[in-house]
Amino acid sequence: MKTIIINASPRKNWNTAQLLKEAQKGAESVGAETEYIDIFDLTFTGCRSCLACKRKGAERNKCYWKDDLSPLIEKILAADAVIIGSPIYFGQPTASFRALWERLAFPVLSYDGQPISYYDSKLNVGFIWTMNATPDYYENGLKSVLAVTENTAPMFFHGEVKSYAALDTLQVKDYSKYSMGAFSEEAKKQHHDVQFPIDMQECFRMGADLSK
Repeated sequence: MKTIIINASPRKNWNTAQLLKEAQKGAESVGAETEYIDIFDLTFTGCRSCLACKRKGAERNKCYWKDDLSPLIEKILAADAVIIGSPIYFGQPTASFRALWERLAFPVLSYDGQPISYYDSKLNVGFIWTMNATPDYYENGLKSVLAVTENTAPMFFHGEVKSYAALDTLQVKDYSKYSMGAFSEEAKKQHHDVQFPIDMQECFRMGADLSK
């Protein structure tokens, strides 16, 4: 098994990265080969709508745009599982996550009718979302928004799909250095001390389950 772990956060050592690295450990615990990638280190854009992937006679399941993302897409589509993590900004994953998902999904999307996907292998997909949102706000709004992306994964990639949301996360180490008067540092840290170890365990389990 080969599992690709992708950090779609600009922060390399904070909540999203920590949970992804725990998922990587979970994958390795069941014998999977893993590769961890920070996509903010890459230079790329979203889909350019060049339609090269839809030309008659073109190789399917391939993005033809020449930048840093196209080789990563090839790696993902050759793997057995991919786990992507992103913080939630203004109710959505990062722009880099969105660019990745556009570029990954569009080459496998068939415009020839049924079946909807050219991809004939099985790729398990995991999503790890981190956010400042409270559980109520997530359940009553963000969960359904994120499900729109989550629900496309089985249609295109035919594998198992899992998602996990880490809620009310700790934004910074020292709140006194920032204008964040709307938040209680004490309450945030108390919540983090109790909840984040649980989040870590759940992401470890996701990595193991998707990589078996």
